[in-house]
Amino acid sequence: MATRADRVTWPTVHLKSLTLKGFKSFASATTLRFEPGITCVVGPNGSGKSNVVDALTWVMGEQGAKALRGGKMQDVIFAGTAGRAPLGRAEVTLTIDNSDGALPIEYSEVSITRRMFRDGAGEYEINGNSCRLMDVQELLSDSGIGREMHVIVGQGQLSAILESRPEDRRAFIEEAAGVLKHRRRKEKAVRKLDAMQANLARLTDLTTELRRQLKPLGRQAEVARRAATVQSELRDARLRLAADDLVSRRRDLDGQQSKEAYAREQQINVQAELDAANAALAQQEFELSKLTPGAEAAAQSWFQLSALTERVNATIRIARDRARNLTIEQPTGSGRDPEQLEREADRVEAEEAELVAAVEMAAETLEAAREQLHEREQAAKAAEQAHLAAVRAIADRREGLARLSGQVDSLRIRAQSVDGEIQRLSTAIAEARQRGEAADAEFESVQAELSELDAGEEGLDAQYEHAAQALELADQRVTELRERDREAGKRVASLAARVEALTMGLQRRDGAAWLLEHRAEGLLGPLSGQLRVDSGFEAAVAAALGPLADAVTADTGSSAHGAVRALKEADGGRAAVVYSDAAQANSGPSGELPGGARWLLDVIDCPASLRAAVAALTTGVAVVENLSAARELVAVRPELRVVTRDGDLTGSGWVLGGSDRAPSQLEVQAEIDAAQQELASWQRQSEEFEAALAGALAEQADRKEAVDHALLALHESDQALVSIYDRLGRLGQTARAAQKDCERLLAQRDDTEAGRAETLEKLAELEDRLRHAELEQSDMDPEAAGTETAGYAREEAAAALAEARSMEVEARLAVRTAEERAESVRGKADSLRRAARAERENRARAERAQAARRQAAAVAAVVADSAERVAAELEQVVAQAGARRDDLVRRRTECAAQVDQTKERARALTTQLAQLTDAVHRDEVARAQAALRIEQLETTISEQFGIALDDLIDEYGPDVPMPPTALEMMEYEQAKERGEAVSPPQPMPYDRATQERRAKRAEKDLTTLGKVNPLALEEFAALEERYNFLATQLEDVKKARQDLLDVVAEVDARILQVFTEAYEDVAREFVGVFSRLFPGGEGRLLLTDPSDMLATGVEVEARPPGKKVKRLSLLSGGEKSLTAVALLVAIFRARPSPFYVMDEVEAALDDTNLRRLIGLFEQLREKSQLIVITHQKPTMEIADALYGVSMRGDGITQVISQRMRGENLVGATT
Repeated sequence: MATRADRVTWPTVHLKSLTLKGFKSFASATTLRFEPGITCVVGPNGSGKSNVVDALTWVMGEQGAKALRGGKMQDVIFAGTAGRAPLGRAEVTLTIDNSDGALPIEYSEVSITRRMFRDGAGEYEINGNSCRLMDVQELLSDSGIGREMHVIVGQGQLSAILESRPEDRRAFIEEAAGVLKHRRRKEKAVRKLDAMQANLARLTDLTTELRRQLKPLGRQAEVARRAATVQSELRDARLRLAADDLVSRRRDLDGQQSKEAYAREQQINVQAELDAANAALAQQEFELSKLTPGAEAAAQSWFQLSALTERVNATIRIARDRARNLTIEQPTGSGRDPEQLEREADRVEAEEAELVAAVEMAAETLEAAREQLHEREQAAKAAEQAHLAAVRAIADRREGLARLSGQVDSLRIRAQSVDGEIQRLSTAIAEARQRGEAADAEFESVQAELSELDAGEEGLDAQYEHAAQALELADQRVTELRERDREAGKRVASLAARVEALTMGLQRRDGAAWLLEHRAEGLLGPLSGQLRVDSGFEAAVAAALGPLADAVTADTGSSAHGAVRALKEADGGRAAVVYSDAAQANSGPSGELPGGARWLLDVIDCPASLRAAVAALTTGVAVVENLSAARELVAVRPELRVVTRDGDLTGSGWVLGGSDRAPSQLEVQAEIDAAQQELASWQRQSEEFEAALAGALAEQADRKEAVDHALLALHESDQALVSIYDRLGRLGQTARAAQKDCERLLAQRDDTEAGRAETLEKLAELEDRLRHAELEQSDMDPEAAGTETAGYAREEAAAALAEARSMEVEARLAVRTAEERAESVRGKADSLRRAARAERENRARAERAQAARRQAAAVAAVVADSAERVAAELEQVVAQAGARRDDLVRRRTECAAQVDQTKERARALTTQLAQLTDAVHRDEVARAQAALRIEQLETTISEQFGIALDDLIDEYGPDVPMPPTALEMMEYEQAKERGEAVSPPQPMPYDRATQERRAKRAEKDLTTLGKVNPLALEEFAALEERYNFLATQLEDVKKARQDLLDVVAEVDARILQVFTEAYEDVAREFVGVFSRLFPGGEGRLLLTDPSDMLATGVEVEARPPGKKVKRLSLLSGGEKSLTAVALLVAIFRARPSPFYVMDEVEAALDDTNLRRLIGLFEQLREKSQLIVITHQKPTMEIADALYGVSMRGDGITQVISQRMRGENLVGATT
């Protein structure tokens, strides 16, 4: 049966061993020997497993200390423990098997070594030979291992891969595809382009300087009258054209100002109209706001008055019924006659004995009378209520039994709904109280968390502000130094080019140049190189020396004459040679000069050996400021030669000077010296700026890192605070909402309960009215019959009640009379008399009651009459209220229409005003531009011609005729001399086209003029030859630059091809790997900018099974880890590398996902070597070899190993 090792084809290129010396916790030399397949490194936390990964990363060229989990690079050196002193260096050696030659080096085994010392120095070696970091990176990049170290997946790197920018994910694919070497080639080309740009700028400055020097030499040839005439013609034409331009532009400016004034006037008018419209609109809206409440109040009054009218009409009907009922007469009483009682009193005194026996019978009669009285009172009360009910029933029937029945049904339904609403509100109140209590409890808990965070927020804010201010100062300093350094560099290049061009200008092709080139015996060099002239006097010295200014110097006269003889023999041209001898010893200035004049020798400094010769050459020469002073000095001392600072030389009876003079050797040498001094100064400043810039950049990096740390901490704190504030806001809102709901529900329940009682009371009343109304209906006249019947019943009940009361009184009187008679004779008579009085009172009471009924009937009639009058008046008031309501509604409608019209006009005016404002702004800009053009033209006229503007227009304006030219006048004079009959030339009117042709012709004539001086021509030819040579060099540099640009384009095309192919392969592999890690899920790679394949980033979309999300931030921790692993494995499979290192990448996975990842590991080891740092037992089970890492008691890591395909040690030495 085949074993696992038999089924696997091991990769040829793989890591053979890793040796660590003094690296982190590996204090002693430790060697880990690897074999193809999967090697697992296991051990407890803190034992140093990840230091193995750091060592691999470090030896392959990692430059970031953070990537190695340190603060600075020296942290990789063993720092020492309690029992072991710290070491001075760290060293790691990585040995790679290169049997198949995958690495571009002629060795079957490659060892890469890196050392780091405590002082920061570092070394790299390849197979024991010293090399650069770039050599290591280029060697590894051809095998798919680049500076991004995508083959090494460290702790926490999985989440960093997903959270990184799309451009960073692109870098992983580029590194695996081997694009790094192409990018490095492009970077070299770009650097060459940058360096070439400096040379190009230098050559450009040189050619520019040479062109500047060629121009004065080319203008030396023509000094004749034609030049002056042409220049005069050109100046006149240009002045006339300039005057025409000035007049035309001023005229345009006036027109523009008029246009602007007109537009501004329109703008003011429209603004006034708009303000008036807005004021009218405000007034109309105010009127409308006043009319609206009045209209609403009028309508409300009309409704209220109409309702009041209905109530008054009902009052009239009730009052009329009451008055009719009260007019019915009532009996006044049925008692005995008082007079009779008086007579019976006399008789009862005689019957006292008979009545004693009848006392008991009278008492029984009294009790029966009382019972009858009670029954009659109840019947009378019932009759009264029946009568009132009958009256109400009449009113109810007028409104309609159907309406009353509907109201009863509506109130019954309402009563039922109110009961249900009360129950619902009670339940909602209890729920709202529970929500409020829960929200308050959680709010207090979150408030405590907020207090803790607020305490730390102030410190973070202060730290960030301090860091940001420091960074801003550092940025300003870097920007300022960069600008200064850039300006200094430009100035240095410009000055160097100027020095070089001026130096080439000193190179001559005459006899002096031949002597200097052949270095004849005794010659000291050019005279101009040994003289130092005070600044500003170079032209004066050159003019005074004349041709001798370009002379060479000799130590003796014999050397000078020998040089001239040699020049003749060689036919090398002519040259002047200056030397000192004894005869010149007494030469020098003599006498005093007037104020403002100096001896020329006083402004010259030279070596002592030439002092006598220079004094002889300048004897009798004085220097002054201008020609006027020179003429005055020559008039006083005619034996002198006087030279001005501008180079004009004069003497007694002669003067030499003018303009357009070529610079002399002395002037050129002075310019060279000044340029060299300025160049040295700028070079020193440039070096100072570069040193300061380096320090500023380092400080800027530190400040940026501090800002990043502070900002990160502040952002984390802000996120926490925002989260807590959101929770507090939601909880507070929940508590407030619950409290408001509870209060609102309580108020609703109270209102509902109050309404329920009112509804039930009203329902009972309506039901009673409905019942009586239905019972009292009659076929004949229900209203009259019911009322009459109720009235009769009430009257009968009242009469019966009065009779019962009378009987009860009689019975009581009889009892009392009998008792009194039985007790005392005198009492009996008194009783009869009291009975008589009582009877009289009853009769008086009955009469008063009848009078009260008549009065009540009169009051009811009065009320009815008054109500009828009120009803009549109310009808009039209701009509008036209706009319007022209609009038106010009509006025409000009209006012609203006016408001709409005014608003429309205001909008139209606003649009018109905006258009006019834009027009005014355009006119202002046009006027400013016209004024600027005039100002620029005036400045140009003042600088070029030096003439006042008014004089320019007066003398050369388009209205001024053009006088005859000098040439025309000359031809006229010649014709007159010949005797020809010719008319004198007349002034011509101004014509711009003619003046432009005139100016062009004059410019053309000036261009064709040249110098005729042979020496100047030779110098011009030499300078032109040098210029042509440099121009050719400049073209060569431009061509080389274009070649480099072509290389960059070619590299871009190659990068585009390689990356496109790699991306397509990785994207295809990612789909398969993702579906394997997430069965049923979907994942793919997308380009952020497919139109720019050179810079586009790579986005990852992942949808695990059963989820609809695609955003990576919504995935769980395990899903993120698996997605990152899927991306890396897709890269590994699309562009395999010799080996991969995984540092606890499966720590966050469950068993199912771990098994899937292990399956991918087994696929990867078919083509690559895997080194896995793990704690997972399933991962260890697939390993071909195990390394156990532990920490000894002295803080030093030790390693043991075990081969899993056998029982022998693979090998680990410590």
